[in-house]
Amino acid sequence: MQPLSPTPCIRDFAAARALFAQLAEARTETAGFAYLGRDGRLLGMRHVSNECADAVDLPLRKIVADALAFDAAAMLMAHNHPSGDPRPSRGDRLATRRLVQALSPVQVRLIDHLILARGGAVSFRALGWL
Repeated sequence: MQPLSPTPCIRDFAAARALFAQLAEARTETAGFAYLGRDGRLLGMRHVSNECADAVDLPLRKIVADALAFDAAAMLMAHNHPSGDPRPSRGDRLATRRLVQALSPVQVRLIDHLILARGGAVSFRALGWL
């Protein structure tokens, strides 16, 4: 977990994509989480990766603990697909649903889940899944 400064505001897909752009080039699947204030101000971030090229475990307890520590009102999730294909998998959808359920009791809203790859980017919000 790292606090950030200066604090940019993340207000749209373009800003969120730019924030996580470096993930598209990672060789192993890596997830990033951005914690936001009520005004969209970026409060902090966490990145999680593992040795597996095509999967990453979501540390739900740490994500929720970070959201509480930052007093976040909302958050963004992003991860990469090293294969180059940004289309969401069934596992991606399931992980997103689990994260939404974990954040709900602490009143933190997941505003988007982005999948980034060399072949483009996909937004769960734009797909109507959030």
